[in-house]
Amino acid sequence: QVQLVESGGGLVQAGGSLKLSCAASGRTFSRLNMGWFRQAPGKEREFVAAVRRSGGTTYYSDSVKGRFTISRDNVKNTVYLQMNSLKPVDTAVYYCAADLNSGRYYAPESYDYWGQGTQVTVSS
Repeated sequence: QVQLVESGGGLVQAGGSLKLSCAASGRTFSRLNMGWFRQAPGKEREFVAAVRRSGGTTYYSDSVKGRFTISRDNVKNTVYLQMNSLKPVDTAVYYCAADLNSGRYYAPESYDYWGQGTQVTVSS
């Protein structure tokens, strides 16, 4: 079992920044591939960013590339999502997820464990 707890969400004005954190417990964190997804009201959950076990390989959706940065600290068992130049369209619940088996990083079904989500609201 893996437990994931997100934090850092909130209300921010357009152009502002937020940093999300996801603390993991229950398994060796360095063996987990980690991802961030988001879900806006009435929309499907969508891929945002992912980082492989070592932290050396990262992936981003086109909509956040150049604005968001995913990173991980395998000592603190935490993955981060630094979000800059936020836009109202970034408003969503953001979820952290863990993948045990190196599946398709962009597919929610590849992930085995999910956090409870943290709300990010960007006002115009």
